[in-house]
Amino acid sequence: MKIEKTSTPTGQGAAPVDAPAAAQGAVTAVDPRLLVREQGFAGYLSEFKRKMRAGDLGSIPVVVGLIIIWAIFQSLNSNFLTAENLSNISVAMVGTGMIAVGIVFVLLLGEIDLSVGSVSGVAGAAFAVLSVTHGMAEWLAFVLAILTGTVAGAIHGFVFARIGVPAFAVTLAGLLFWNGFMLKILGDNGTINLDSEGLVAQLTSYYFTDVAAAYGLAVVAVAVFFLTSFFENRRREVAGVPSRPLSEILLRTALLAVLALAAATVFNQYKGLPLAVVIFLAVLVLTDFVLRRTSYGRKVFALGGSVEASRRAGINVELVRVSIFAIAGTFAAVGGLFIASKIASANQGAGGGDLLMNAIAAAVIGGTSLFGGRGRTWNALLGVLVIVSIQYGLALQGIASPIQYMITGAVLLATVVIDAVTRKTQKTAGRA
Repeated sequence: MKIEKTSTPTGQGAAPVDAPAAAQGAVTAVDPRLLVREQGFAGYLSEFKRKMRAGDLGSIPVVVGLIIIWAIFQSLNSNFLTAENLSNISVAMVGTGMIAVGIVFVLLLGEIDLSVGSVSGVAGAAFAVLSVTHGMAEWLAFVLAILTGTVAGAIHGFVFARIGVPAFAVTLAGLLFWNGFMLKILGDNGTINLDSEGLVAQLTSYYFTDVAAAYGLAVVAVAVFFLTSFFENRRREVAGVPSRPLSEILLRTALLAVLALAAATVFNQYKGLPLAVVIFLAVLVLTDFVLRRTSYGRKVFALGGSVEASRRAGINVELVRVSIFAIAGTFAAVGGLFIASKIASANQGAGGGDLLMNAIAAAVIGGTSLFGGRGRTWNALLGVLVIVSIQYGLALQGIASPIQYMITGAVLLATVVIDAVTRKTQKTAGRA
């Protein structure tokens, strides 16, 4: 078989193409995203259908599920979608949501952390003992309580990454150890009440009562989103890589504006903008930036995809793993302080009950894959919103806790099934 020569060695003159007709008929490969955007709405519709067939569902199932949940509970009790109830839901979800943010980081590695509930209890107890029992300045006790979670998570990560003990076993041992440690430092009394006007108590009790606060935050968020998207688009255009048309950016901005202003209106109809919600949103923005816009975030996703490939690419696998568990412990401690703030005390029941399962369920229900490599910290917001909405909706109906556990478990199972089916579909479509 004769092979046509189309190039010459380096340093020699370029030889003419032997098959000019074939060269003229060649088609330059075009990024499919460019074709989608050039086709306008029809292109996006076809791309959406293609993603659905390939199992790339994104956050669609949880958003649809949340709408259905709200519609059902509103039909059963007209008080469900009142400003007071929605505001209470938004504040109640922050403690569990903070813990779920840390769980998202761990799940991105394809691992699990069973200790976060106990670590959250230790943080609340440590703050109470230091600030109330020993009279330490609240700000210092607050910092030390958070560092307690960081150290606990780093210990788990070290044993997992350096010694090679499975994360499940390490964190299960941590669950038992830190729960016992919490009971020890709380002492025989078992409950320490916090200052109702103190730093931690204000985390969930403080509201920005001026209506300008909620609306101002909404406007600023929308403006930052638009400017960030616009200049990012300009940068991509200059670099000659696929970018979104201005019409798409405007549409996304308009949707965000509707949601943000609607939330601001709801908050202003009750007590105002909760401080807890502001802090939670700030954490979500910061962690999302870290995961999506930094080299560290790319390393986390790389480890979730393939540990061996990451190691060959020069990533310090052990260091990243230890840091991830330290982050999970830190957010567990922050969540524990919010939970302590909600009940204005630290007690022996802190970190127990269904807290651990709800935190893990929130991350998974929100869209983070149990198999690693796929997820965003915003998934924690969606997931915890689903769980707390179910809890408050059932509470309004006077339904007992056992039924709440059963329903939450059923929702979690359905989400895991969807995740597994999605992963299988993506493999079939060659996208996993």
